[in-house]
Amino acid sequence: MEFIFFGNDWFAENRTSSHHIAKRLGAQFPMLYVEVPGLRAPKVNARDMRKLLKKLRMTFQPPQQVADHFWRMTLPQIPFRRFALVRAVNRSISLMLIRRAIRRLGFHNAIAWFHVPHPGFLAKRMGEKLTVFYCIDEYSKLPDVDGVAVLKMDDELTATADIVFACNQKLIDARQSINSNIHLSPHGVDTELFALAAAPETAIPEETIGLSRPIIGFWGLIDRWVDLVILEEIARARPDWTILLIGRVVVDASALKRLPNVVFAGTKPYAQLPNWAKAIDVCILPFTRTSLMVQSSPLKLREYLAAGKPTVAVPLPESMLLGKAILTAEDGPGFVRAIEEALAANSPELVALRQKAVETNTWDATVAKVLVKLEAELSHRRES
Repeated sequence: MEFIFFGNDWFAENRTSSHHIAKRLGAQFPMLYVEVPGLRAPKVNARDMRKLLKKLRMTFQPPQQVADHFWRMTLPQIPFRRFALVRAVNRSISLMLIRRAIRRLGFHNAIAWFHVPHPGFLAKRMGEKLTVFYCIDEYSKLPDVDGVAVLKMDDELTATADIVFACNQKLIDARQSINSNIHLSPHGVDTELFALAAAPETAIPEETIGLSRPIIGFWGLIDRWVDLVILEEIARARPDWTILLIGRVVVDASALKRLPNVVFAGTKPYAQLPNWAKAIDVCILPFTRTSLMVQSSPLKLREYLAAGKPTVAVPLPESMLLGKAILTAEDGPGFVRAIEEALAANSPELVALRQKAVETNTWDATVAKVLVKLEAELSHRRES
């Protein structure tokens, strides 16, 4: 079995399900990991321009080996996909580069795995023996994307795929009429890594040593789905608390930055998150309750619990599935009350309860269950 896996930038600072699943599949089978540019058009800023130039330089390079039988390559995509000419150019260049890479690696009858919808025009055109769409978001509702064009790509890939997986029930409900061969595959968590947050030998980062406690923490991309009003209300209501935000900021957070008890730590390597988690007293998930987030399945919720941390989240459907392992709140005052409750009630027994809530939801288990489904699908096709 071989995989051609279309996902996010392999070396991106924010580790997503794309990375976690590809890493585990690639440890077992030959893997060509194809980096696909994001759904939104690049902005005219230094960071996006550097990324664009880097990707253009890598476009015509052969696949680069990054681990045993694991290669990565970059697939160029011209933005503005609403135009027929742009779609045609993307299709031609992409097919040429993918087919060349497949020949170079000697792949035969691989499984094509799409973690994002926009390279879906390649489905059934690479000689693959099976086409998989693994849906983790309502992509058409992401910020700054062409919602109409992205929804069309999503629907087309859903219809074309031999088998579809979705990380939560709402995503399944939205696609089941298009492809009935769709299966629930909830997000996993790296339980071993995040359990280090509760280990005595794990050191907290030096940057956190002098911060006023309690430390209320969040990690992840700080984008439009993070409710900055809730964060500001928490910080103003409890000026003796430290609000620690770990991750890249892509929205205007100037009001928060003016508050003395809000600390922006910037992006940190994924492997260091348990160290930061150990320094945090209560983890929070202050997401907006938009239609995008209602259909989301935030990885960090399970990471918080795997670290054993008291957690307060907005009541999204995925939050509610975790039951008593977390507390929920709908606004700033509600978060303050829930955080105070979490601080007062924390104990070794509750740490163990939180970790137990996610102990079977590992990425290894997620991938193992998916492979069972793929084997069954392949077997069914051989018998047909």
